[in-house]
Amino acid sequence: MSTNIKDLENRLWEAADHMRANSSLRLNEFAEPVLGLIFLKFAGVKFSKTQKEIADERKSKTKNHGGASVARERPVSSADYHAQGTLFVPEKARFSYLIELPEGTDMGKAVNDAMKEIESENKELAGILPKSFQMLENRSIITLLKNFNQIPDDIEGDAFGRIYEYFLGKFAIADGSGGGEFFTPTSIVKLIVEILEPFKGYIYDPACGSGGMFVQSVEFIKRHFENGKKIKASREVSIYGQEKTDQTVRIAKMNLAIHGLSGDIRQGNTYYEDLHRSVGKFDFAMANPPFNVNGIDKERIKDDPRFPYGIPRNDNGNYLWIQIFLSVLKNTGRAGFVMANSASDAGHSEKDIRTKIIDDGLVDVMIAVGPNMFYNVTLPVTLWFLDKGKKKTDRKDKIMFIDARNIYHQIDRAHRDWSEEQIQQITDIVQSYRGEKDAKKYKNVKGLCKVATIDEIRAAGYSLNPGRYVGTADGEFVSDTDFETTVRGLNTDFQKLTEEAHNLEKKIAENVKKLF
Repeated sequence: MSTNIKDLENRLWEAADHMRANSSLRLNEFAEPVLGLIFLKFAGVKFSKTQKEIADERKSKTKNHGGASVARERPVSSADYHAQGTLFVPEKARFSYLIELPEGTDMGKAVNDAMKEIESENKELAGILPKSFQMLENRSIITLLKNFNQIPDDIEGDAFGRIYEYFLGKFAIADGSGGGEFFTPTSIVKLIVEILEPFKGYIYDPACGSGGMFVQSVEFIKRHFENGKKIKASREVSIYGQEKTDQTVRIAKMNLAIHGLSGDIRQGNTYYEDLHRSVGKFDFAMANPPFNVNGIDKERIKDDPRFPYGIPRNDNGNYLWIQIFLSVLKNTGRAGFVMANSASDAGHSEKDIRTKIIDDGLVDVMIAVGPNMFYNVTLPVTLWFLDKGKKKTDRKDKIMFIDARNIYHQIDRAHRDWSEEQIQQITDIVQSYRGEKDAKKYKNVKGLCKVATIDEIRAAGYSLNPGRYVGTADGEFVSDTDFETTVRGLNTDFQKLTEEAHNLEKKIAENVKKLF
């Protein structure tokens, strides 16, 4: 990102945040109209560029035909813009029109009407754009319009997408625990996408939030031209998503549109509703689902084909999500998702499910992530990567474990992320393990990465905690998290030995009965 764009982002956010602080609106009431105005500015800028291109093209045709075709040429319509992948923006919906409205105009109604006009001319946006601007004061809307009018009309193509993502992230930080429900930090999403490698196919996110997984999937294709060919990235993948909250669905659809993408995003509760009839349908699944959800009505899902390993007996949704990711994949599909650390070592019925998934050769890579990488979770988490196609490779009886808890870039006191170099460092390890073209030869590094065999994992009680296998580098300080991992591991060993002891006691008792 260029310095100018970064400076612009900061200025835009500071002005918007100052206004929010002096507003009576709650953050979620303020966020959607602000994102809507960024979208409106983007749509207007792109429309103006396409308008000039269409005019130039027609002028060129007229010149080539000696001016004879002018009278016969049909008027320009919205179809001409749609044919070039551009939204049609009516005159009264343009930033230039709104910003020049006379003093005393009801600005809330004017902007609401602008959104309605855009929806009427672009059917894919029907019901998506915010129309809550009358909740804002007139002076606030005028200030916001002037603020976002700072974005220059000749700005580079993907800059609007970056500004939109930047605001999503800022709103998520400001919203604290609630922000993570709609926004996953970009560096986490980038790593998931880099490891999944979604070059082509059907992509599904059953908890899609603001749609960041989809955006980064297309960005991945742009970064990695397959076989050296330049391709139209958005045509290589088909996007499908589901999200529980109506407002978040709208934010996601605006996010896709502002990045020049389209997708089938539907509103529904993924635990109970499979709106895309997803079983066996997708090449890639990726998500940051809600952790440790309780109160799920198991009676409603007991016969759902998305849970082939059964419904866990405990009151926790983690292993429902894990099975959803597995069940939606085609025979060669891959899934990558964020999960609570506790799922890696969970016992009882959850362990039974994990054991079957491991024995079926479906787990490919596990990455431990340090604390403060998320806006709604301060605790460390784990990234899971499943691969249905690995059974036909030499990795079929192995799992890659990476401990990335000590890899991070400190943003501020409370937040961390990964730099591009750090994302590449972790990705390189996975590519070496997979033996991908041009990758370095893989080797285990104590404290960082280890490829464990299924026999080693069975011996460790089917734990999927990376710290259990990677260990601690020589001379490295043992953190509280490392200590917790060690204690968890010892507890697993103790439970296993206790179970074996009970079994031996039973056998001894049975043998004693036979003797006497």
